[in-house]
Amino acid sequence: MTHDTSVGSKSILTRRGLLGAFAATAVTATPFYANAAGFLRGGGDVRRIAMHSGRTGETINMIYWIEGKYIKDALKEVNHFMRDWRTDQAIKIDTRTIDIMAAAHGLMDVREPYLMLSGYRSPKTNAMLRSRSRGVAKNSLHMKGQAADLRLSSRSVNQMFKAAVACNGGGVGKYSGSNFVHMDCGVIRSWGR
Repeated sequence: MTHDTSVGSKSILTRRGLLGAFAATAVTATPFYANAAGFLRGGGDVRRIAMHSGRTGETINMIYWIEGKYIKDALKEVNHFMRDWRTDQAIKIDTRTIDIMAAAHGLMDVREPYLMLSGYRSPKTNAMLRSRSRGVAKNSLHMKGQAADLRLSSRSVNQMFKAAVACNGGGVGKYSGSNFVHMDCGVIRSWGR
């Protein structure tokens, strides 16, 4: 899967927003990586993702990007972790979504992993959820591996929402009644209360 980052001002805004979010977290993130493996020490810019799934009981906490390069094996683990747990199907998760999640997490200066409520959704799962709720989009970005619904117990939905919006990287939905935030790498927009 390739992503065209050379077209239009929205792509540039997205990239700038994410780079700014990562830059803002660089100072606070440095001590967190102090105990990294030897090959990572002094390795420059790194990105980490930490999530737990209550549905599968799985947890990941890993560096997935070092000095401008994604780590293929780490991305494979993220793809598997964010699979549709109902059908056990996995696809490639869009790295832009992972970057948004990681940048927002860094802006909140929290060590607690995200609780992932929903990552990839198969068309079958999306149709089933849509039949039960008006809040599920027919052409959901979850079906493209471009969205995640996340929660933190140590941060409010409003705090998560503000951090994700500050990344200026895609769509951010605030679902206060259900206590989660939706993050995606689609068109920059926000909604919810």
